[in-house]
Amino acid sequence: MTELSISAEPIVSARGLSKSFGRKKILHDLDFDIPAGRIYGLIGHNGAGKTTTLNAMLGLTSYEGTIRVLGEDPFARRAKLMENVAFISDVASLPRFLRVRELFALLTNIHPNFSPDKARQFLEGTDIRPEMKIRTLSKGMIAQLHLAVVMAIDAKLLVLDEPTLGLDITYRKRFYRRLLEDYMTEERTLIITTHQVDEIEFMLSDIMFIRDGEMILHMQMETVSEKFTQLVADSAEAQAQARAHGPVYEETRFGQTVFIFDGVEREKLEPLGRISTPTISDLFVALMQRPTANPETAR
Repeated sequence: MTELSISAEPIVSARGLSKSFGRKKILHDLDFDIPAGRIYGLIGHNGAGKTTTLNAMLGLTSYEGTIRVLGEDPFARRAKLMENVAFISDVASLPRFLRVRELFALLTNIHPNFSPDKARQFLEGTDIRPEMKIRTLSKGMIAQLHLAVVMAIDAKLLVLDEPTLGLDITYRKRFYRRLLEDYMTEERTLIITTHQVDEIEFMLSDIMFIRDGEMILHMQMETVSEKFTQLVADSAEAQAQARAHGPVYEETRFGQTVFIFDGVEREKLEPLGRISTPTISDLFVALMQRPTANPETAR
């Protein structure tokens, strides 16, 4: 996890953020602040409301409640806001029919803080040439080009929606590590959505879990180990004692029972088996389970 400072004024601030499509409510009164200089993982199942939340931040959809990005109403002041915000989705969004130099020219016209010179500098030492068509590039070269585009935008808020989709693990890891080492500063804030949560855990400062349009977890990474504990209990007696402490999740794996606890002192759990801090993916599985409906109220 990276350590970056927090400024007094949040980059993003939302109060009562809601969104409905017809009778279906997509977002349910979200309240959150995102400070500057942080790296957020926005995590949820497909359809949980992640993209709608991002679209509200970026001024791409109307909403109820209030949201401010860099002090601006993103829907009313989107053109002004985009001077300091960049949004880049997965690598498949790069237009395959363009040449590399044409892509840089397009981005120069779209974003006022994109620097084609910086992008070319980031591509020095690679096999990518300005005249190459994007559709002829290998997956590794696509990753290098995508990264060069990202890092050539001088934005205060960078939003990456599944930025490494379709790339193998080697290129994904290189992408994120280079982004962390060469792009992030105390003035920049990064929001990432991805299904490969374990791969970005090392760089996150904060996590936000969204389930069915509700924020069920918003926490700094250093707080996760203080709040959540994972226990692997072998014996039936230890498992019974563990259940008495009220785990939020229980699963049997290869003959062992794994529990996750919220707010239970580790000293109470240590005699029962092996304890550790759950990974983000384990925590995701534990907390993203939908509550079981009460049969009396579900009719």
